[in-house]
Amino acid sequence: MPIFMDRHDVSDEVTAEVVARLHQQDLAIQKQYGCRGLTYWFDEHRKMAFCLIEAPSEQHIIDMHTEAHGDVPNQIIEVDAEVVESFLGRIKDPEKPKDADLNIIADPAFRTIMITGFDETFMDDSLWIHEGGNPINCLHSFKDIFSRFEGNIARQESNRFIVSFKSVAQAVWCAIEVQSQFEAWSDTANCPKAMLKTGMSVGVPLTEDKPFFEKAVKAAERMFYISNGRIVVSHEVKKLYRSEKLNVPVDVTLFEVLSTADEKFLTRLMNYIEETWQNPDLHVDDLGRHLGYSRSQLYRRMISLSGMSPNNFVRDYRLNKALGLINQQSGNISEIAYETGFNSPSYFAKCFHKKYGLSPSDYQQQVAD
Repeated sequence: MPIFMDRHDVSDEVTAEVVARLHQQDLAIQKQYGCRGLTYWFDEHRKMAFCLIEAPSEQHIIDMHTEAHGDVPNQIIEVDAEVVESFLGRIKDPEKPKDADLNIIADPAFRTIMITGFDETFMDDSLWIHEGGNPINCLHSFKDIFSRFEGNIARQESNRFIVSFKSVAQAVWCAIEVQSQFEAWSDTANCPKAMLKTGMSVGVPLTEDKPFFEKAVKAAERMFYISNGRIVVSHEVKKLYRSEKLNVPVDVTLFEVLSTADEKFLTRLMNYIEETWQNPDLHVDDLGRHLGYSRSQLYRRMISLSGMSPNNFVRDYRLNKALGLINQQSGNISEIAYETGFNSPSYFAKCFHKKYGLSPSDYQQQVAD
């Protein structure tokens, strides 16, 4: 039977005790509707409750809630139990304290999402040079650090981790420790060109009709993408860190804190790039018009945010996509060149060689071997 998560936007008067009682009312009649309530989360600050329920359909959940207490969900999505547990740490009610009449669960489901790791190119033996060490071993060594700072690995990929934290402060301290571990490894392995990328955002599981934690993960991914060796964090991460640990300063040189305006610009920029990057006629002036900037304004904004000019940013994005297609053995080099928005295979090969140090055909051969 499928598992769903729903979101209830509640009034200011609703407390954690009220939500616990509503949960008990659901459990009392759940069998009538073929449902099984697994657990819930309540964010008292943001006034949101999230229920995890096994049910035949969304409508069964709505009917059960309506009968039990009349609080109809604002959003329902089907979820994977393993994914929920990896982000939130549990998929069932914690044990009720022995001296408590009601099992009040003090967990808001609000999480700090950190993405940390390397560019895919750095993970390939053919594209990085060192005299010792191994980037995969370095990456795996981060797992112990995540655990020490109470981070859950929500997703592990070949070149990076997506990690979920209950505490913003723990996430920040973890990022600093990971950076320190990386620098020690980089010095030992003699990898002067190695660069760790880290992006950090915050959010709740369901918002704006988006899939599970998509908004927070996408924001962190975009910060990871523009990271240039510093820990890129949202303005809310900084604000929440200060509220949690006013007396524990951090080395600000390790961080790049995006302002609200920076985040909005990055969102609009990446949304447009993701929609148009395959168009060979995409021009910087098109990007400027879409974002409401003149050519010179856009150049200054892009350099400030990403360290790259608009042209270089678009080209770098396309090359990253091309690298992924070659790794997937998705077509020949000419097909990949055109598919990723380059006007000619020869220009694509020139750009690829300049960025990665070898031709796309040579890299394709190494992948095939």
